[in-house]
Amino acid sequence: MTAWLSAGILFTFLAVAFVLLRWGNVRCIGNTPVRTLTFIAILFTSGLDVGLIMFPLTEFGGYADLQASPEYGFANPLAIEFGFWGFLIWAFYFLTCFYFCVIEPKVGFFELPLVKVINNIVIIGTCAFTSYLLLANLPWYLPEVGDGETIVASFYLIVFIAIAIAVYSSTSLRYVRFLSVSTTILFLGLIAVMWLGAVTSTEGSAGEMVKTVALLGSYFGNIHQFVLPINDYHEFYLLWWFSWSIMIGQFTSRFVGGLTTWQLLAAMLVIPSIPVGIWFSVLYYYHSNGLETTGFYNLAMVFVGITFVINSLDSLIRLYTDNLNLTVARFGKWTYILGNIAAMSVLTLLFKLDFLEIQWVGALVIGLFFACFGYIVLTRLKPVMQIKASGEKESVDYGKIEMAN
Repeated sequence: MTAWLSAGILFTFLAVAFVLLRWGNVRCIGNTPVRTLTFIAILFTSGLDVGLIMFPLTEFGGYADLQASPEYGFANPLAIEFGFWGFLIWAFYFLTCFYFCVIEPKVGFFELPLVKVINNIVIIGTCAFTSYLLLANLPWYLPEVGDGETIVASFYLIVFIAIAIAVYSSTSLRYVRFLSVSTTILFLGLIAVMWLGAVTSTEGSAGEMVKTVALLGSYFGNIHQFVLPINDYHEFYLLWWFSWSIMIGQFTSRFVGGLTTWQLLAAMLVIPSIPVGIWFSVLYYYHSNGLETTGFYNLAMVFVGITFVINSLDSLIRLYTDNLNLTVARFGKWTYILGNIAAMSVLTLLFKLDFLEIQWVGALVIGLFFACFGYIVLTRLKPVMQIKASGEKESVDYGKIEMAN
């Protein structure tokens, strides 16, 4: 699996470099373009899940234990955590977003019957894994509800409600956009509240917080270390990112509103990484100074984490139902809602029973990357290479588009 993953990573970064060199000035316009800030909100909340909120506090200690994991010794735990979530790996999303916006209309690879089936298996499986992550982490964040280790009936109910809301939200793109913007605001508010709580505590100060943020510099000084798998756990993360990459690119590409390829790269690598880096810095400050997060902070993190799950699920449910023509228009709202709730609930339980593994999904996506490249080279190379940048700026009436949806 490591060799397959490494080949996929190297291919992806080479493809990114080729895209930038050949089509850096191409204007990318999706079929439902929105303003750039709205696009960033959709990208951020669709492209991340509950792990962003719930994982760091459980992982910092492992990255600091160099006796058990000496391979982490090249950087501090905050930089390691950021390397698993930020900046460079967002290039996966950039590549697929550009592909579906600019190249796929001339290629049609994902319209091939077999590819369409595999692609939607990937989307549905990753949806269920997102729900499972929420279920698996609730005992740690809500120990008051149980014993802090066991998944109790209340946690199943929480996840079921999140799935139901996501399915309902997926019935209209208006809901998807509203939830994306609202969740982004909630997340920024959570950062602000926890930052204020840290710097006003008896152990905290604004100066110490700035020093904590500065620790992120270790990531950029060692960025090459994060390209290939550091160990099995990093391999899990990278395969997880691959499993998301095609479907997030496919979904977000429809909302790109005229950015050039270089601007799209900057928007997708830099802008989401800023709140991620600040959020991890705040959490690391709590961790390294022994500040408690129980009570209000835990509840706030769980609430925002659930909204991230809902945002991820509604985007992906909308994507696979559109792809498979399992739409509200075809089946009616309640049949659509009940069918998707049942499917997501059953698949979530399959992950809980260890019947499915997200690593398999990531490996399958790498296979799709290679197959798509081969298909282009063998059958669609000429039309793809004829794609040229347009010097004219196309105007987009965002208001009419958003009203129509």
